[in-house]
Amino acid sequence: MTPAIDVDGVSVSLGGVTVLDAVSTSVDEGQFVGLVGPNGTGKTTLLRTINGALAPDRGAVHVAGEDVAALGSRATSQLVATVPQSTAIAFEFPVRHVVAMGRTPHIGRFGTRTTADREAVDAAMERAAIANLADRPVTEVSGGERQRVFLARALAQDTPVLLLDEPTSDLDVNHQVRTLDIVSELVAEGRTVVAAIHDLDLAARYCDELRLLYDGRVQAAGPPASVLTGATVEAAFGARATVTDHPVTGSVSVTAFVDDPDAADGRVHVVGGGGAATPLLHRLDAAGFECSVGAVSADDPDAETARAIDADLVTVPPYAPVDDEARGGVVDRLRRADAVVVADVTVAPGNRPVLDAVRGADAPVVVVDGRPIDERNFAGAAGRRLDARLRTRGRVVDDDPAAVVAAVRRVVGRGTTDTDPDSRTAETDPRP
Repeated sequence: MTPAIDVDGVSVSLGGVTVLDAVSTSVDEGQFVGLVGPNGTGKTTLLRTINGALAPDRGAVHVAGEDVAALGSRATSQLVATVPQSTAIAFEFPVRHVVAMGRTPHIGRFGTRTTADREAVDAAMERAAIANLADRPVTEVSGGERQRVFLARALAQDTPVLLLDEPTSDLDVNHQVRTLDIVSELVAEGRTVVAAIHDLDLAARYCDELRLLYDGRVQAAGPPASVLTGATVEAAFGARATVTDHPVTGSVSVTAFVDDPDAADGRVHVVGGGGAATPLLHRLDAAGFECSVGAVSADDPDAETARAIDADLVTVPPYAPVDDEARGGVVDRLRRADAVVVADVTVAPGNRPVLDAVRGADAPVVVVDGRPIDERNFAGAAGRRLDARLRTRGRVVDDDPAAVVAAVRRVVGRGTTDTDPDSRTAETDPRP
């Protein structure tokens, strides 16, 4: 099958600088492909080459089997519609007039608009949720509304291929989602869409495939989960990142961190469960600490996060209590840790062996969120005593990840660990 878009060895230089260097990629009909990558890496240039606004120095672009460079402007505009990043417009045209410009490639030589043209304009405005703006001057609508006006213009153009350059850049969250929902509906109807999207989570949520551009080339291509990895994000953006599955959408979610100039050395063991440790793990990892985690259920969100940041992990099977083997794994990691963090976890018979083990650690950082113990205690009086002992022995901090990192820095900087001769260890702690 002929791809809807075929980019073959395209190179483009602007101002003597090579922006695209022998780029080759293709997009199948009915796909939604996102272009992601740092600013200035050629996403807009690639879109402009696909729609014929830029002629490549080398290589060729075919849309629906047609060589774009060989087509006239009118013919190309019948194949490709574009929503530009900049929606600035100097003339006070009514919104309906701007949307109607999308019908220009379909109007005959005598410039007569038909009933079909008017219906296409009305349908496009309705779909983009701007019908109420039809008679307002386009210069008087907000930036977000103007973005949707230009989307409607592209919809009215009624082409098999739609290109969007940062289509959600001026939109608030609900309109970002609405815009990409509209685009997804178009793809489900058979339209082919390529969009430059700066928000990696949105790109992963909505796009069938991604193309990661940097250094003038497509460095990774494929489904979002294969393109957005910690390694590829760090290579492209120069930022450390953890990549997990979003708990609601199930799509890839990227959390990027700028390297901490005060990055710390040290090993931290984190006691978690039920996702309570996830935000702490991200911040501790970003701060430069080497983390171990456990014991938690193998399918717990904290286990998933630990794997994403390559932390040392102790697990038990789903719904199983902590057994002697897992407890021994925790004790081993407690001995090697420079600091211990206890997330604001539920106290239950299943995880009591871990919490009992932590009582022997030196000055654990105990995270609390202000809830009464009885709201998270399912171990009765023994659970209440255990919680009280941990708080008495440890450094209590609220559940702000930054506060937890600061507390860990103080513990590590003090230089006392549970391996010091004067520290009690989990294994030798004599208390019941």
